[in-house]
Amino acid sequence: MRRLHLNAFFPFGPIYVWDELERPEQYYEFDGFAQLARTAERGLFTGVFLGDSQRLREHLGRITDTAVTGRPDQLVLFSYLAALTEKIGFVATLNTTFNDPIDLARRLATVHTLSHGRAGWNVVTTDNAWTGENFRRGNYLDHTHRYEHALAHLRTVQAYWDEELGSASHPVLFQAGESDEGRDFAARHAEAIFSRYLDYDQASAFAADLTARLGRVGRPRSDLAIFPGAKITLGDTRAEAEEKAAEFERRTWTDRRIRAVLESVWSRDLSAYDVDGPLPDVGPADPEQTVTHGVVNSRDQPLRTVGAWRTLAAERGYTIRGLVAHLSRTAQFVGTPGEVADRLAHYVRTGAIDGLNLVPNAVPTGFDEVVERLVPELQDRGIYPAEYAGSTLRDNLGLPAPVAHRIPTEARS
Repeated sequence: MRRLHLNAFFPFGPIYVWDELERPEQYYEFDGFAQLARTAERGLFTGVFLGDSQRLREHLGRITDTAVTGRPDQLVLFSYLAALTEKIGFVATLNTTFNDPIDLARRLATVHTLSHGRAGWNVVTTDNAWTGENFRRGNYLDHTHRYEHALAHLRTVQAYWDEELGSASHPVLFQAGESDEGRDFAARHAEAIFSRYLDYDQASAFAADLTARLGRVGRPRSDLAIFPGAKITLGDTRAEAEEKAAEFERRTWTDRRIRAVLESVWSRDLSAYDVDGPLPDVGPADPEQTVTHGVVNSRDQPLRTVGAWRTLAAERGYTIRGLVAHLSRTAQFVGTPGEVADRLAHYVRTGAIDGLNLVPNAVPTGFDEVVERLVPELQDRGIYPAEYAGSTLRDNLGLPAPVAHRIPTEARS
């Protein structure tokens, strides 16, 4: 029977109401993460999943405070959390482009050993010069070669694990690539994949695409768990839940933050523009600006992005605020616990998803309602366990032995 997995997910940028806590630093203190991890384990979450960024984001030449990368190192934090928990897994996002494979393998193996088999690795690649500057390597890896490099890196890591951990006890491999190359890499090597598709039709199409790719390398669909990122907002009635979700958006999307979305593409100060007015009538100051400096992906083509946004705003009558609300629509489930459980049951039973990387609405209490109100509804529908299946992340994801020891090398090349 298909079941739902929940991961506690922390993206590289915070999506919280910053004035809820007395000190903003509390969002990044170990005790806050510990409380969230313990709550997630009480709710039988499968894992804690951390995103990462290899360089502080910039906005108009300054470090931006809308995408903070100042939290503790993932593997150090996981070593701490492993001592406070017993069953929940820990998935770290680690880059194959700018990490030494032996160093990465050794650090992950250490967390895997300390946690008694609860570590996972979200394999990601990077190819842009802006991130490379942080490692004094600039644009050294061509975009077309990033997965070729990642495969060589992965094989070195797995060879180390074979020696240090044994062939049956590797950390679980996640993958987050969206391109054709990324999906093929996941089909050949990963055991779970991060998805951005929460709309049902899009999620089903993504699952069908991966099923076909898995089949070409001799793997069944059950070999690869699909985890879209999502939020959940609950209420006693649908109207109450929708009002809570709308209030959260109003409090997190301040005028300054809304304006910053446009400034990241326009490359100029737009503080003189009313966010409830039309889009700026001036063009981008720097048509070559790279997207990773800011918070919105303009695909390195500010002129084209500005043109597309102006067309969209004209067609739909959007102000700046309306346009940004459209662009930043959060993938989420909103409703009563029963309504959300029914929707999730449909997604899981039809194979559209296998789990959610669930973003908390608050720190450190962001999972309390899900654990106390939604989990029992999921259990009543038979799609959520009453206890952990085992003691390792691999056990609790229902995964067989590592892919590298089941699928022939030629199929994974």
